[in-house]
Amino acid sequence: MASAEWTEKHKNKILSAPDAIRKIKRGTRIFLGTGCGVPQHLVDELAKQADQMADNEIVHMLTLGNTPSAESEFQTQFRHNTFFVSDNIREAVAQGRADYTPAPLSDVPVFFRKRRIPLDVALIQVSPPDEYGYCSLGISVDITKSAAESADMVIAQVNERMPVTQGDSYVNVRDLDFLVLHNEPLLEFECPDVSERTKLIGSYAARLIENESTLELGIGTLAQAVTNSLLESELCDLGIHTEMFSDSVIDLIENGIVTNKKKSINIGKVTTSFAMGTKRLYDYVKNNPMFEFRDTAYVNDPYIISQNTKMIAINSALEVDLTGQVCADSIGHRFYSGIGGQVDFIRGAARSEGGKAIICLKSTALDGTVSRIVPRLSEGAGVVTTRGDVDVVITEYGMATLRGRTIRERVLSLIAIAHPDYRNELLEAAKILHYVFEDQVPFLARGTYFPTEYEVQESFEGPEGQFAVEFRLIRPDDTDRVKDLFYGLSEDSIFFRFLTPLKALRRQTLQDFYYVDQESDISVVGVIKEEEDCERIVAAGRYLLHRSTNRAEFALLVQDGYQNIGIGTYLLGHLMRIAKSKGVGAFVAHVHPKNVPMINFLHRTGKVIESKLSMEDDQYTFILHL
Repeated sequence: MASAEWTEKHKNKILSAPDAIRKIKRGTRIFLGTGCGVPQHLVDELAKQADQMADNEIVHMLTLGNTPSAESEFQTQFRHNTFFVSDNIREAVAQGRADYTPAPLSDVPVFFRKRRIPLDVALIQVSPPDEYGYCSLGISVDITKSAAESADMVIAQVNERMPVTQGDSYVNVRDLDFLVLHNEPLLEFECPDVSERTKLIGSYAARLIENESTLELGIGTLAQAVTNSLLESELCDLGIHTEMFSDSVIDLIENGIVTNKKKSINIGKVTTSFAMGTKRLYDYVKNNPMFEFRDTAYVNDPYIISQNTKMIAINSALEVDLTGQVCADSIGHRFYSGIGGQVDFIRGAARSEGGKAIICLKSTALDGTVSRIVPRLSEGAGVVTTRGDVDVVITEYGMATLRGRTIRERVLSLIAIAHPDYRNELLEAAKILHYVFEDQVPFLARGTYFPTEYEVQESFEGPEGQFAVEFRLIRPDDTDRVKDLFYGLSEDSIFFRFLTPLKALRRQTLQDFYYVDQESDISVVGVIKEEEDCERIVAAGRYLLHRSTNRAEFALLVQDGYQNIGIGTYLLGHLMRIAKSKGVGAFVAHVHPKNVPMINFLHRTGKVIESKLSMEDDQYTFILHL
């Protein structure tokens, strides 16, 4: 419908911004549109007419741009109530001049529709109506649609630059009480540069994504870091189901990584509720049938989310304690952000077949002076994701899988991905809290337990067919898996490995497996993934360097049912490659004379340059060339 035609048809609804704002009574609750869809012209006019207002509450979620009504000079006229504490409202909340209502985003539309939070006025931004009278909420459907449907009076800024988007994004012009015609550029969100630490976090998160996964990405540097890693991968047929997104999604689509073809629901569609990005993004989503905008009652519904198979939810945190409690909305008593969609997507992904719920955070804050993995949350810190809901936690030092794990396992996993400067301090705190054994050995490693250069996967042929073994560095949380390996050994295997007929594995012996510093000593395990997130160690190998000789003493252990199929040979070769890259001169092995299989194994390597029998120790010593 041409502009002149529709404006003539609805001329009785068209007002100037000052006249429209004067329709708002004192003491009413006013909803304000979201994100980059904020009706800026109406917001500015609201502040200009502050002297006509009194005790008006302004309800919103995430807003960008200027919010003059939140300034201290307008305290008697306006009080903001936000579901998400963004930059432009944070100081007002901290000073008690504005309110924060904690709630998962899936609940907010229900609050409006059920009038738990009744709305008197909604200030929204829409596209011009089409020939059937439908305006699009464009890039901001989120909680805005439910507000427009629930408010007693709706004032809409009609902006020709608001793109028409597909999905449940429409409101009919007959349901809008007043129209303010004002064209202006939409607010834009530029992603800051991705730091090296965030790049590492994104790369670890990307490791958990498989072909045909459906992603919740969000916006900001974390989303960009994950996207960058995906662009370097060979993944295909990914889908998107996310409450919000930014420009990075375009790159994934145009590179054929996101197709949405294999989604379980909303097939072929990017399912979302709002977008925050640049003009490039707004032009891209305009009338694009791949994008389906719906309100958060649908997009953030954990039941809906869980219907996506391999749903990967990626969210951030401010602080995580050693038991797995996640604080994401406050720094101590100071509210910093909000619950947002974290709980919705964490629970939805957890119930998805093959799904994973990921929490990401940098290991330190304040230029490295504060650890963000802590023995206990700061006083006043809010638990957004409970220890019962937490799944995977990622820092730049690696990944900790917590779901279904004991407190002791969680503590060791989380300390392993904490900054090295704080690992043993955290360990001592955990001992005081009786989370771990009092004789738990310190953490020697200064780097990551997840170095990609030491990780490799190889296939082997067993009695039941081909299977894959992943070789990686041992980690402190592998304790129980190593114990299971030990108790799966025959008496002969135990005797030849430990040179004594052990009936039980001492805790100190168990800890020796991973008490390595990674600079001179290395321990590697061979892992089979039997079920989702369920690993079984079937082989272990280590070497300890004697600096005086530049030779490393090594030992191998392979579970009986997995011997003689090449796992030991591959593991030894892997250890030798690592040792050679670190400048180690040779390997040394001490073998009991009756351990004929091991003696034959060493000779078959073709690396033995010297062997001798010590009558005093009753053992063979083999020296292997690297």
